[in-house]
Amino acid sequence: MRIISGEFKGRRFQAPDNLPVRPTTDAAKESLFNILGNHLDWEDLNVLDLFAGIGSISLEFVSRGARQVHAVDSFTGCTKFIQSMAQKFEMDNLQVFRQDAFEYLKRARFQYNLVFADPPYQLPNIAEIPDLVLGSECLEKDGFFILEHSDKYHFEHDARCIEERRYGKVHFSFFRKVF
Repeated sequence: MRIISGEFKGRRFQAPDNLPVRPTTDAAKESLFNILGNHLDWEDLNVLDLFAGIGSISLEFVSRGARQVHAVDSFTGCTKFIQSMAQKFEMDNLQVFRQDAFEYLKRARFQYNLVFADPPYQLPNIAEIPDLVLGSECLEKDGFFILEHSDKYHFEHDARCIEERRYGKVHFSFFRKVF
């Protein structure tokens, strides 16, 4: 894995083999960030990365200049790995929380401009995640929510889903709050 752009461009990192993760491919991640770069000012972003895994998405947001990034994962090995990368790259604006993503959403006391979720593809309640995020107070009024998922799910009939992109087996659905 590598950081694609920004201050830490080209830095490589390799997660331990014993972590239960399926990192977003570099090609899909690069495409995602190209789309976001056309809509967002990196320096204004407060980002929540749910089901953060090894933190590839979190590290990319920090590298591109996000103001604050919170990475949430329930697996201790993942959170320790993300913390070690944040220390190694001296990323002071990356905070890591070992917590269940659903519980974090219920108790979130911080507001984000962008929430990204990459749950395990086999998670049975993936279809509930947009309602939880968009219905919570953690996403700002004009914020974006992005859900990475498999082709098993489609959200084009959800009025809040503004776009869906596919990169191989990786699907990104983009949501906005509807008022």
